Amino acid sequence: LGLDANYVTSVFQTIIEDSVLNQQAYLQSLANPNIQVPTVSVAFLGDKGSYSYLASHRYFSRRAEKIVESGCQSFQAIFQQVESGQVDYGMLPIENTSSGSINEVYDLLQHTSLSIVGEITQPIEHCLLTAVNTSLSNIKTIYAHGQPFAQCSNFLDKQSGIRIEYCDSTADAMAKAAELQDETIAVIGSEEGGQLYQLHALEQSIANQTENHSRFILVARKSVEVAEQIPAKTAIILATGQKAGALVECLFVLKEKGINMCKLESRPIQGRPWEEMFYIDVEANLKSFALQEAISEITPHTNFIKVLGCYPIEHISPTSVPSAEI
Repeated sequence: LGLDANYVTSVFQTIIEDSVLNQQAYLQSLANPNIQVPTVSVAFLGDKGSYSYLASHRYFSRRAEKIVESGCQSFQAIFQQVESGQVDYGMLPIENTSSGSINEVYDLLQHTSLSIVGEITQPIEHCLLTAVNTSLSNIKTIYAHGQPFAQCSNFLDKQSGIRIEYCDSTADAMAKAAELQDETIAVIGSEEGGQLYQLHALEQSIANQTENHSRFILVARKSVEVAEQIPAKTAIILATGQKAGALVECLFVLKEKGINMCKLESRPIQGRPWEEMFYIDVEANLKSFALQEAISEITPHTNFIKVLGCYPIEHISPTSVPSAEI
């Protein structure tokens, strides 16, 4: 039909990925029959239209029939709602391909009893949104959360005479623009989220990076079992103290066991100057013998170690076929 080969490949990869994710959700329902309910409650940052709102709905689209939403004004409030049992889950952004790690979330993970039970990567497609038809030259004020401002800094640096106003969330910014109905006011957010507030995209694709994604984690009061057929990640936090080479020894254990480390993040330990807490994500099921052995061997090198959770990997890597076999 004259279609581009890369396009056709992408279509089939999307179909197969969706099929695999549905199969994974089914296997997880068998492994965790006690948590399979038609209605779930989720706390997330902001209100309807925020990226956390979109990630929550996308994650549970194949896992629940109905979502009871609970918009929060801070990450701390999300943790509190889940810890107190007010909601079943909390959706939290953990890192972005443009602006990096969300340090506040990492710091809160140090002190919580919650477990990470899932992840999802949400495309971040920043647009400049307005409530009324206007032009870029008329814009005097832009509302947004701190993260979108950082991720769109190149676009903003090219503008002159525009005041930046920080909001608690993207949803708050969109709600404010919808309320004011002012041709001099714009917000940074997704076109999909903006439609919920009858906002129009004045400028599209304004992020510094065209491929801009945020990774979200899902937290709950109880951990989940991950079916052995499903690729899994395990999140670990540990502190080694001020011992020379202690972290290297821990990482060498992972290498020896053939366990791939896909994330390493360090954050200061409050009240203990110059000491760091390390967050490590590995591609392994917590039930695997290799990871159990690795944790056992790493423990003597640490002052503190804790498993934050084991959960299915949400991203499905396309199968590569050597050209000689096509």
